Amino acid sequence: MTTHIAAKSGEIADTVLLPGDPLRAKYVAEKYLSNPILYNEIRGALGYTGNYHGKRVSVQATGMGIPSISIYINELIKGYHAKQLIRIGTAGSISPKLHVNDLLLTQAAGTTAALKEQYFAGAITYLPPANFKLLSQAYTLACKQALPAQVGNVLSEDCFYDDSDSIHRLAAQYGITAVEMETAALYTLAAKYQVKALGIMTISNSLLTGEEISAIQRERNLDQMIKLALEVATT
Repeated sequence: MTTHIAAKSGEIADTVLLPGDPLRAKYVAEKYLSNPILYNEIRGALGYTGNYHGKRVSVQATGMGIPSISIYINELIKGYHAKQLIRIGTAGSISPKLHVNDLLLTQAAGTTAALKEQYFAGAITYLPPANFKLLSQAYTLACKQALPAQVGNVLSEDCFYDDSDSIHRLAAQYGITAVEMETAALYTLAAKYQVKALGIMTISNSLLTGEEISAIQRERNLDQMIKLALEVATT
């Protein structure tokens, strides 16, 4: 048991899917995992372990933002020896080529957050990447299934409500395709502890067109992303 996760030793699988929303974790476990066992309810951050196609997989809610996901990643790795972490979340498009309900396979993640100063104290500018094997597997599977998936970079921000779009315009100018709030922490900590990580995201809204999916759709209608992540996790 760690500070924020109540699981006993051995109750969490080596591979963990990481939705932000606890209700999405519940949805994944109940719809896709056989014999799911609830191992965590602390602070409402639901965590389950079950089987997918005969292989053990866990799904752990992380909450929103870099500070929250960092807590769970640290505890999953250091307390439960997780080896493979796959974020399943949503992102906002800042690219005219990336539309609502498309899938984004995240190649690397920049950030505006204090994370970069905390770990590197200004000594280097670090753009943490995905694990290439997981990224390659996800892209190959997405192509075989003719999914609307693209590979791209994201910007992980601290601020959800921001009236200025200057940072987004600058990010888009340098090829960043979407914005979200967690992946830079996932990739940085995965690199620090030498584990595999990948972010697979559904585009929930476009900052260019104003299109967006509903809150209920964010919770329940992300099945293409979920199934792809599960297939990558158990390949």
